[in-house]
Parts: sequence; structure tokens; C-alpha cells
Amino acid sequence: MNILVVVSGFASGVFVRSLFFNGSTWLTTGSWAPVLFVVILAGLCGSFAFLNPRRVNTLATIFFIFVALGMARSAIADTPLPSEFAGDIRHRVSYEGIVLTDPDVRDTNQRMKIRVTKNGESMNVLVVTSRNADIAVGDRVNVSGTLFIPEAFADDNGRTFRYDKYLERDGVRFIMNYAFVRIESHAPWYSISSMLARVKHSFISGMNVALPEPYSSLANGIVIGGKSGLGNELKGAFTRSGLIHIVVLSGHNVMIVASWVIAFFAFVFARVESVLGRRVPRGTSIVAGAVALILFVGIAGFSATAIRAALMALIALYARATGKTYVAGRALFVVIFLMLLWNPFYLVFDPGFSLSIVATAGLIWLAPLIELRLVRIKNEFLLNAVATTLSAQIAVLPLLLYQTGNLSLVAIPANVVAALLVPFAMAFSYLAGFGGMLFGSLMPIFSILIGTPAYLATATLIWLAGASATLPFAAFTLPPFPFWLVLAAYTGLIYIVASKRFSTTNQFKFAKKASI
Repeated sequence: MNILVVVSGFASGVFVRSLFFNGSTWLTTGSWAPVLFVVILAGLCGSFAFLNPRRVNTLATIFFIFVALGMARSAIADTPLPSEFAGDIRHRVSYEGIVLTDPDVRDTNQRMKIRVTKNGESMNVLVVTSRNADIAVGDRVNVSGTLFIPEAFADDNGRTFRYDKYLERDGVRFIMNYAFVRIESHAPWYSISSMLARVKHSFISGMNVALPEPYSSLANGIVIGGKSGLGNELKGAFTRSGLIHIVVLSGHNVMIVASWVIAFFAFVFARVESVLGRRVPRGTSIVAGAVALILFVGIAGFSATAIRAALMALIALYARATGKTYVAGRALFVVIFLMLLWNPFYLVFDPGFSLSIVATAGLIWLAPLIELRLVRIKNEFLLNAVATTLSAQIAVLPLLLYQTGNLSLVAIPANVVAALLVPFAMAFSYLAGFGGMLFGSLMPIFSILIGTPAYLATATLIWLAGASATLPFAAFTLPPFPFWLVLAAYTGLIYIVASKRFSTTNQFKFAKKASI
């Protein structure tokens, strides 16, 4: 209960400050009046708790204290534009800098985050340049172009997307379109980020040898994330069918990889024990799995969703190594608190993070309730797929409709089928990528043969998305609606879950699945 009060209070403070006071004169001019007001409320509740030591008064005091801390953390993170760069806005400029992220290659351009410097002050800039430039992580470059501040914009459905805050969550305050990038020097050989990026590109190249387009792009999206190469028509089909989440790296993918890695190292160390006749220290396979998991997330890219899933997986690994009980709900709250403490912009301005959180909560608390009502499904694998799909879809629906307005009527059946296919598609795609890396330059025909199962799996997913999207009335777009309806929907879901108590055994059973 205490951790629920702490995290909900901190998240409420971040939410209120981000949504209502962001950009206002109160906090941007240095006034901390809202935070002070909440501190006074906490003091009043603390006085009641002292005079009447009831649990509700104590919890209210803790809640408002952490509301104030959440508002303060969000205010500290919302810094003004650096003075050295503010005068360059809408001017043609040239900076020296270092490429921080792997270039995101689109149909007509590529985008990357570059940390530039001017007079000793540094700042991250999103640079959009041509696809012809061969740029890699860690390269020292000279970038020239016109500097702009990213702005919020309205999409086709009338919803406002805070693009400026979406970029600011990654520390990006400026954007430079149609920029020219000249490489001054390549990344040093000891750069870890550069090495991880090279491994990623080598794997992608191997996948491109083993599979043709668009199957290679889908396979790359499933195992390491990314929608480039799919084309607008195919991405539209995945969106209309409610399957777009399988194209990007999700927490579900991360947990599948974690399970595979742990099982692999457990098998290896068991064989080592049998050969050497000595017992390998308990938890060695868990430590090896954790290191491999961190490397995997690093290769795929440190997105908020992947980091959250990795943290959940690491907590689960620690529980296995120490023998302590792993409570998925508590781990989720801890991860939410840590990530918002690290970066409060995630809560409101990162749609993937918020969707990931509610989907995970659905898998933890809704899936056991749904499974109990699917008594006619006798196959456990199919039962798990249906229960997890239904729980995740129900959990994300209110927030997804608020953010995008996209209502897919075929999402649930399409996701049930996809849930049965994705683990096989992932396994075959990894096999195809590594096969292409090993044999692509010497025996490309052999690489293609190795990639045949991945081709069949990805072709099936593409057919599923296309067939679902073309059904009559497959998807609708709802007009914008107020956020209080979202809060009302989740209040109803919480009431349903709270009124249907279930055992900790069921919660533990679904903890390993709580990873979308």
C-alpha cells in the first residue's frame, strides 16, 4: 500500500505539473507557488495525522509530500533554452558535434541526434539530412543548417501532439531540417555505443541478405525495432489491424529474449558442471542473462519501453537469483518511480511509455480474471495467448483512443493470432539474421535457405495485417474527447479488478508475461 501511495503521489505531481502548469508563467519564471501549496496541504494532513493517528491521515500526508516532490522534479527538468543557442534560432549556423544516436533512415531522409557545442555550452539537436550521408554513432561531425525550435502540431484528427516535449524527453531542444553533415572523424574503436551500432547494422545487413523486402524490414522490426522499409501502405495495414506494436521493439520482445538467454546459459552451465564435476555458483546464469539483456537493449536502442521492460526483467532475474518472491505489481511501481525520477517527461509526453505501463498493468491484474472465464479453452498455450491479448487490448484502449482516436474492431482477433506467431517469427528472424551475417558474403544461397522459416513467418504476419485491415468496418477514427473520460474508464477498470480479488499465485503466474 505504501509503495502505491508513494508512486501514485509522485506520478500525480509530475502529471499535474506537466499537463497544467507546463509553459505557464508560474513555474517558468521561477515561482514555486503550486509546489508550496501542495506542501501546505501535506503539512495540514500531517497535523491531522499527529492529532488523530489514523492510517488514512498518514497515507494522505505521504501522498501530498510525493505530489510536491513530483511537481518539483518536473519543474527542475523543464529548463529554459540555453542562452548560447537561443540567439541562433532561425539563423543559418554551423556547429561541431558528436552523433549520439543511430541514424533513423526514412524513405527520403535520415534523422539523428547530435550533441553540438558552442562557446563551451552543449545541446542536443535533431538533425534531418539526406540519406546519402554515411553517418554512424560516435562520429565527430560538422553540421550546418537553419536552427529551429520544434513546435506542437495538430494531426489529421484534430489532436494536438506536443512534438517539442516529445523531443525534449530525449534532451533535444532544437531541430535542423535539410542540414548538411560533414564527417570530421569517425568514432574511436573503443566507443561502446559505436560498437553496439556496428553489431546492429551487421545484423540488419545479414537479415537483408537472407530475406527480401518487406519481409526483412518486418523481421528487423520484430527483433530490434524500427518501421523503416515497410512503406506507408504496409504500415497503414498494421495500424488499421491493431498490430503496429509488433513492428517496434516492445517489452514483450525483451522478455522473450530474456527467457531465451536465461534458458541458454542455464543449459550451458549445466553442461559445464557435468564436465568439470564442480557446481557453478547459483545465479551465474542469471548474471550472464542480465548482461546479455542489457547488451540487447543497447543494440536495439534505449527506448523508454525497452528500458522499462529491461528493468522489470532485471528485477525478476534478481528475484530468481536470491530466491525472493517476485511481485509483478510492486516491480512495476518501482520501475515507474525510477523512470519518472530519471526523466519526468516520460509520463505525459512519451505515448509509448504510457501505453506500455497500462498494458503491463492489464497483464498483471486483468489477465488472471479473464483466464478464469475462458474455461472452455483447454490448450494452455492458446489460453495464455487469448487472456494476455484481451487484457492488454482492454487496458490500452481508453488511452489509445485518447491519443490517436484509432479504433480497430479487428485488433483482438488479429492480436490473438499474432500472439501465437510472434515467438516463432522472432526465433526464425534471429536465425536468419545470424545466418546472413555468417554466410551472406560467402554462401548467400545458404543464407536464403536459413531465412526461409523467417520468410514464411513474416509473410504470414503481413498477410494477417493486410487481410484484417481490408475487412469491412475494420477501423474507425473517433473525434477528440476530454481526458476525464479516460480517467473515468480506468476508474471503472480499477473498481472491477479491486472487487475481484485473486490469489498471489495467479499474480506470480502472470508476472513473467507482464512485458508489453
